[in-house]
Amino acid sequence: MEEMEEELKCPVCGSFYREPIILPCSHSLCVSCARNILVQTPDSESPQSRRASGVSDYDYLDLDKMSLYSEADSGYGSYGGFASAPTTPCQKSPNGVRVFPPAMPPPQLQPHHHSSASLLLPTGPRNSCLTCPQCHRSLILDERGLRGFTKNRVLEGVIERYQQSKAAALRCQLCEKSPKEATVMCEQCDVFYCEPCRLRCHPPRGPLAKHRLLPPAQGRVSRRLSPRKISTCTDHELENHSMYCVQCKMPVCYQCLEEGKHSSHEVKALGAMWKLHKSQLSQALNLLSDRAKEAKEFLVQLRNMVQQIQENSVEFEACLVAQCDALIDALNRRKVQLLSRVNKEHEHKLKVVRDQISHCTMKLRQTTGLMEYCLEVIKENDPSGFLQISDALIRRVHLTEDQWGKGTLTPRMTTDFDLNLDSAPLLQSIHQLDFVQMKVPSLIPAPPLLHLEECGTHNNSATLSWKQPPMSMVQTEGYILELDDGNGGQFREVFVGKETMCTVDGLHFNSTYNARVKAFNKSGVSLYSKTLILQTSEVAWFAFDPGSAHPDIIFSNNNLTVTCNSYDDRVVLGKSGFSKGVHYWELTIDRYDNHPDPAFGVARVEVMKDVMLGKDDKAWAMYVDNNRSWFMHNNSHTNRAEGGITKGATVGVLLDLTRRTLTFSINEEQQGPVAFENMEGLFFPAVSLNRNVQVTIHTGLPVPEFYTSRPSLQA
Repeated sequence: MEEMEEELKCPVCGSFYREPIILPCSHSLCVSCARNILVQTPDSESPQSRRASGVSDYDYLDLDKMSLYSEADSGYGSYGGFASAPTTPCQKSPNGVRVFPPAMPPPQLQPHHHSSASLLLPTGPRNSCLTCPQCHRSLILDERGLRGFTKNRVLEGVIERYQQSKAAALRCQLCEKSPKEATVMCEQCDVFYCEPCRLRCHPPRGPLAKHRLLPPAQGRVSRRLSPRKISTCTDHELENHSMYCVQCKMPVCYQCLEEGKHSSHEVKALGAMWKLHKSQLSQALNLLSDRAKEAKEFLVQLRNMVQQIQENSVEFEACLVAQCDALIDALNRRKVQLLSRVNKEHEHKLKVVRDQISHCTMKLRQTTGLMEYCLEVIKENDPSGFLQISDALIRRVHLTEDQWGKGTLTPRMTTDFDLNLDSAPLLQSIHQLDFVQMKVPSLIPAPPLLHLEECGTHNNSATLSWKQPPMSMVQTEGYILELDDGNGGQFREVFVGKETMCTVDGLHFNSTYNARVKAFNKSGVSLYSKTLILQTSEVAWFAFDPGSAHPDIIFSNNNLTVTCNSYDDRVVLGKSGFSKGVHYWELTIDRYDNHPDPAFGVARVEVMKDVMLGKDDKAWAMYVDNNRSWFMHNNSHTNRAEGGITKGATVGVLLDLTRRTLTFSINEEQQGPVAFENMEGLFFPAVSLNRNVQVTIHTGLPVPEFYTSRPSLQA
């Protein structure tokens, strides 16, 4: 369990969390550390003044986020200097806030003493702002201050169990100076006693005689398994959490629902979501556990490679020395030079393998720590507390598992020494003696070597890297890269040039390609390198493309969310194009005002960007309002269907290039018939919208049930 200790430490103070609170970004902070890094926004930038001036909170947060991520601001510049700061505000910091030092030093919390009293203390000046030290997201506090954040009781429980497991022996809780080792624990008092303190404070006669005394180890287990206090709503302290809002990703109480705070959101039972997220986290942990097992086996393989490299090196040096000694004095001078080359290759191989061992060991340690932390979180019996952190943990586990699959468990170096010495020439040729690779009978270059650690695929793009063999003396003028068609067909040239790295875009998804490279110069063309097999992604992960969008389109959320600053329709395309396979993506309606007609579908790259999608013959789309929808291509409107969109709705686009069809759905139900048939060529995801609409794209999704259940698809 020691490897998960970093998961239990506050990023501000570096110590174990004390009374941690959960920020909206899913990270945690000690409540005292959160109070120490509070800053105050100027009155002119307060939420009230911004509303009076017509600037929305949304715009302000976007501006603050832009400044927060600027190169001049590290995100921590406002925290330091409280101890020696003057009583007046300091100059404005790069992230748009002014720092006010605390009126008094923050109260010192006693270790291992948990209470909610600190959350009731004054939490900072009016219009306080808090910046998460991990993701640097700025949060403006409401009138409740830090009381508005939920305590991370799951994290408190994990820390408590961890600290108990680290303790060598349980100590008496009533000894005044040096605590003695505890001999019993009272289950009702929940106190550990040494023998003198038990006789003094817990006599065997009187009202305490009926209390149950347990051995210390058993008492520790009993305390660990005791149910924790049921969490209450931060807005309604007398109400327990009973439901879970899927959109807000937070537990809510019955009174929150009565007040209409989540009226348009999907709300599910707390217990059901608790079990679902526990199941998802367990499944993700199983995948990560398999990766960790593979990593351990891989480390054994790398360590064996070190020994094998050592043995091969010794064997090769011995053969080389034996050959060189036979060529008398003249050969001895050449022998030193050749040994130097062998040793360089030896050191290079060892360095590469040892570096990979170090890197893999560090990553495995981080992975193991995360696994142990997640296993401890799963042991929690508090659904509300668990759900407050489960989403973030599930994302971290999936991200860590993905990182193990990107060529991490492939050796970067071979154990063989491909150096062969030709000892046949006569004595007068000693001064020209060299390794076979260097004594090329002609001036044709040697086959290139693929640089495997730099080769890979992303979505439907493939990157290849190669180099000339070590100690090759023949000059190369360029290289020729060849790929097949993804179906085992003939190779074709995709690159000719001097560079030693090339990225090929526009490949088919879910396809296997064979790649090879050869070198050339004036004397001729070399043999091919070894053939490399590349597998493109099964599904597409992509965002919107700022490079091809209309200038009025506004991007956010890493180009996953778009809106527009014009009342006219503007078009934006996705970054990935499709010419083969089945692809499905969804778009959620984040904002929908004044009943506009956004359009969703696919388009060619040369589609018109300043009109509604589908107005020309380069786009195939469905445009929809709040009541009904139409299909449109080349300004022809067909198949009106009832059912529109509202804020929070989901529009699905299914492009099946196997059947050459395009189908749409709204809220996971098919909208109308098959929209378009005979789809052929290269298509890009596309959306047209105006300033009344904001959408977010979700990619890498499986084909929906309404499509997979078709009899024709099953046949």
